[in-house]
Amino acid sequence: MDEFRINLVNSIWLQFEDVVYKIKPQRSGILKRSKSEEKVILKGISGIVAPGEMLALLGPSGSGKTTLLTALGGRLGGNLSGTITYNNKPFSNAMKRNTGFVTQDDVLHPHLTVFETLLYTALLRLPKTLTRAEKAEQAEAVISQLGLSRCRDSAVGSHVVRGVSGGERKRVSIGQEMLINPSLLLLDEPTSGLDSTTALRIVATLRELVNGGRTIAMTIHQPSTTLFYLFHKIILLSEGNLLYYGKASVALDYFSTIGFAPPLAVNPADFLLDLANGVVSGDSRVDASAIKGRLAAAYAANLLEGVKAELGRGDDSSMMNDKKVNKWSNSWWTQFSVLLVRGMKERRHEHFSTFQIAQVVIVAIVGGLLWWNTNITRLQDQVGLLFFTSAFWGFGAVFQAVFTFPQERAMLEKERASGMYRLSSYFLAINMGDMPMGLVLPTAFFTMVYWMARLKPSPNCFFYGLLALLYSVVCTQGLGLAIGALVMKLKSATFFASVIMSAFTLIGGYYVQHIPKFISWIRYLSSIQHTFKLLLASQFSDDQTYPCAPGNICRVADFPAIKPVGLHGVAQSIIAMALMLVVYRLIAYFALWRIGVPTK
Repeated sequence: MDEFRINLVNSIWLQFEDVVYKIKPQRSGILKRSKSEEKVILKGISGIVAPGEMLALLGPSGSGKTTLLTALGGRLGGNLSGTITYNNKPFSNAMKRNTGFVTQDDVLHPHLTVFETLLYTALLRLPKTLTRAEKAEQAEAVISQLGLSRCRDSAVGSHVVRGVSGGERKRVSIGQEMLINPSLLLLDEPTSGLDSTTALRIVATLRELVNGGRTIAMTIHQPSTTLFYLFHKIILLSEGNLLYYGKASVALDYFSTIGFAPPLAVNPADFLLDLANGVVSGDSRVDASAIKGRLAAAYAANLLEGVKAELGRGDDSSMMNDKKVNKWSNSWWTQFSVLLVRGMKERRHEHFSTFQIAQVVIVAIVGGLLWWNTNITRLQDQVGLLFFTSAFWGFGAVFQAVFTFPQERAMLEKERASGMYRLSSYFLAINMGDMPMGLVLPTAFFTMVYWMARLKPSPNCFFYGLLALLYSVVCTQGLGLAIGALVMKLKSATFFASVIMSAFTLIGGYYVQHIPKFISWIRYLSSIQHTFKLLLASQFSDDQTYPCAPGNICRVADFPAIKPVGLHGVAQSIIAMALMLVVYRLIAYFALWRIGVPTK
C-alpha cells in the first residue's frame, strides 16, 4: 500500500439544531434534598459542519464544549433533546463506523509500542474483509502520515512509564481514529498540555485531513492566532449559551458591529474568551452577567435566523444503509484472540514487575528460613505454615485482581463507546490472560517454601498442595475482579477487599477455633478456610499420628489447630470454591455492563 486511503466513500454533513442537555446534580452527604433542580448544560445550540470544514468549539471551562462534542459523537446519554443528524439521518451503526472520537486524555497502553498500539486497533476496528497483513499496512500508513516513523518502535509511555513525547502520544491517539478512515472526526482538546509548535503541527495535520473531504470538529482552549485562523468555523459558548457561530475569519468583525471592538494586536481567541467570561477590555465596572446576556441576545437577533436557514443542507444520498451494517467489525473469536495477545503483552509488566518478583522471593526465603526443616514433631509450625500460605496468597490474588478494572476503566469506556468489541470477548480475554500469569509466582513461592521447610517429601503431596494453592488463586482472583468491577475506585476497592479478606482470615479456622454458631456460617464463604483445608489434606491423613507428649502418640486429626477445620469434606471445599470461581466472575461481568455504553 503506497499511501493511506484518504478518498472517502461518504461525506458527512453534521447538523445540530436546538440541542439542550440537562442534568440533575448529585448531592452527597447525610442530609440530601428529596428534590433537586435540573441544571441546563446546553441551551438550544444549533449549527452545521460541512465536508471539508473544520469547526472549533471555544469557551471557558464549564461552558459546555465537551458536552456538546460528546453529544455530536453519539456518546451522550441522559436528558438530551433537540436534533442531531448526519446527512439528515440520526446516529446509527453506519455512522459509528464513519466517526472517529479522540478524547482529551490519551488513553493508551503505556508498555505497547506505537506500532503495536495502532496494529491492535486496526485488527479490532477495521472490517474482517481485510487480511491481517492489509490491516498492518494501514497501521504503517497512518504512522507515516502522522510523522510517527521515528518513534515507531518506542513504547507509548505514560506519566509513570517513560515513552514518546506528549505530542507524539497525541498523534498516536489521533492515528487510532484515523485507521478507520473516518468521514467525521471529533477531538476533545487535542492541543491540551502541548507547546505552541507541537499544537500547531497537530492542527495543521488535521487541516490537511479536512482537504480530503472529512468533517472535523474539536474543542480547543486558547489557541494561538495562527491556530485560530486554521479553522473554517467557530462556535463560542458561555454557560451553555451560544454567543457566536460562523466563519472564524469574520468573528472579530461581527463583535465590532455589536459594540465589542477588539483592541489592536490581540489574539482573537483570547478576546473571544474574555467576552465569554463577561470581561470587556479596559472596563472592569461592567457586570459580567450583563455582558453575557447582551452577547446572547445579539446572537439571537443577528445570527440565529441565518443559522436556521443554513440547516437542512445535508445530502443523505452518500450515507450508508444502516440495515447492511453489522454492529461489529470482526467476529467474536477475532476480538478475543487480539485482546488476549494485547492484554498479555501489556499486563505482563504488572504481573512480573521487579517489585512483584522481589516481594515474592523475599517472603519465600524468609518463610523458608523461619520454617526450616520442620517435621511431624513440630506439627504446630507446619500447620502455621500452611495457613500462612493460604492467607498470603488469598490477599495477594485479591489485590492483584482488584486493580484490574479500575485501571482499565478509561480504556474500556473509550473502546466500548467506539464499538470495538463485545464485552464478553474482552472479559474472557482478561481472565484467560491474567490466569496463567497469576499462577507463575505462587508456583515459585510454594516450590521454594515447600522444600526448604521439608514438608512431606512426596511428589504426590507436593503437587496436591501446589494444585490446591493454584486453584485457590484462580478462585480468589474472581473475588478481586468482582470487587473492582463493582466499586471502580481504587481506594474504596482496596479498603473493601481488605475488610473482606481480613474477615475471611479470622474465620479461616486458625485464629478462632470456636466460632459462635450464629456466625459460623460465614466460614463457608471463606476461600482461605477452604484452601487451608485442602493444604492440610495434602500433608496429613486421618489415621496419621504424631508425638503429642513424651511417650504418647496422638492422632493428627485431633490436633487443636486441625480439628476445627478437619481433614474430611475435601470434596465440599472443592465444589464451594468452584461455585465462587464462577459466581464472582459473573458478578464482575454484569457489573461491567454499565461501562462505556451511553444510555439514551
